Amino acid sequence: MTTGAPTSPPTARPRRSRLRRYLPLGIAAWLVLEIWLLTQVAGAAGGLTVFLLLVAGFVAGSVVIKRAGRRAFQNLNEALQRGGSPARGGGNGLMMLGGLLLMIPGLISDAAGLLLLLPPVQKAVSRFTERALDRSLRKAAPGTLGDAFQQARIHRPDGKVVQGEVIREDAGREPGEQWPPLTR
Repeated sequence: MTTGAPTSPPTARPRRSRLRRYLPLGIAAWLVLEIWLLTQVAGAAGGLTVFLLLVAGFVAGSVVIKRAGRRAFQNLNEALQRGGSPARGGGNGLMMLGGLLLMIPGLISDAAGLLLLLPPVQKAVSRFTERALDRSLRKAAPGTLGDAFQQARIHRPDGKVVQGEVIREDAGREPGEQWPPLTR
């Protein structure tokens, strides 16, 4: 005879996304591969050569990040002086990412950083990320980031929040025509 509170059946946990499942494994494999490659180069060319490669990558990465940051700030200043809005990234974000990859110790990250500094690769990566972002925003469910720009929140005087969508129905109206008065 057991006495106790009845237990509820276990609830199913939501499935983890593929990215959250495999990202730690990918990072671990990348780190192991970087260390293995550095030991191979150190065995073939010597430890001083590996040290000089790592220092050169760090210095080159910092120069690239500094140049990309200056260029982004200059573009922002020019746009604000013209009175317009700043242009989209212009490749500065990918240049900064390339510089960061150069600064991270390792030869594979250096190769990836150098690839990101090439304009054709920047254009291809930029197009790919734009398409992926558009696809994910279109696929997003209501109430998420994809639907955030189409929703409005109405704050009532009693503090309650009513969620809804803004629907414009002035397609058949004349430009000067008034809306009918609201009644209670």
